[in-house]
Amino acid sequence: QVHLVESGGGLVQPGESLKLSCSASGSIFSMHFMGWYRQAPGNQRALVALITKGGITNYADSVKGRFTISRDNAKNTVYLQMNSLKPEDSAVYTCNVVLDNSYGLRVNYWGQGTQVTVSS
Repeated sequence: QVHLVESGGGLVQPGESLKLSCSASGSIFSMHFMGWYRQAPGNQRALVALITKGGITNYADSVKGRFTISRDNAKNTVYLQMNSLKPEDSAVYTCNVVLDNSYGLRVNYWGQGTQVTVSS
């Protein structure tokens, strides 16, 4: 079993910053993709940012230049630094990881989600 623990959400004003983190623990043999998705009320969940094991990143157009995804492979942790936040960034942010577990199976896990609210 693998557990994901997210932290860092909250309420901020437009233009401010937040940093999200997501740590994975449990039966992990090898971590592959790590990413963040978000879902606002009335919208479908959408990819925010993704990072491969080798550090290749991919961002949604709406966050390019403002958000930075990074990972610490030794800690099985992924981060999302969010700068210049806008009200439209408000959503529940959820961590996603794709990993090989100790049984040799490739599995997709989701975190519990953390609320980010950007409002004046």
